[in-house]
Amino acid sequence: MNTPNKLTIARIIATPFFMAALMIEFPFHYTVALVLFIAASLTDMIDGKMARKYNLVTDFGKFLDPLADKMLTTAAFLGFIQRGIGWQVTWIAFIVLFREFLVSSLRLVAVSSGGKVIAANMWGKCKTVSQMAGIIFALASYAVTVDFGIGGVQLQSVCGVIISILFWISAVLCIISGAIYLLSGKEYIDPTK
Repeated sequence: MNTPNKLTIARIIATPFFMAALMIEFPFHYTVALVLFIAASLTDMIDGKMARKYNLVTDFGKFLDPLADKMLTTAAFLGFIQRGIGWQVTWIAFIVLFREFLVSSLRLVAVSSGGKVIAANMWGKCKTVSQMAGIIFALASYAVTVDFGIGGVQLQSVCGVIISILFWISAVLCIISGAIYLLSGKEYIDPTK
């Protein structure tokens, strides 16, 4: 197994630890969750660059890398729902999960019917980056306001608005990228088979 794929697997392994840090109340748990999420997110950037630079791109990596991203970001959205952080997150998580199941199903059908692995496209990458940026901002704002007690209610309110905007941008990118995946993979969609 090459190094980029090992980094992808490390991201998968880090996901439950991140989710535990987000959901279990202990001193500075948002800060710990933030550090874990940033570290896991960096593996996404590093594994892709390394795979392309050193010609280590594999079908395994093309399939597993987006799956690892989905696990990490979905864990964050589910953690936010459990923490009671806004009703909007529930709708955004639904959009994200709906899109992810749809695209993953398309990828599986493409592999089984034609042996083609559908890699992430630019819209999918933009969606992932927007999700990670929104999640990092949300975790950082909770770390500052809750873990360190800085800013009070007014800062929490401003951060809440920014978080909502960032999450809705990622939801829109989810819809756009999902539609593009479906259009580009329509040859694999045949309800008669």
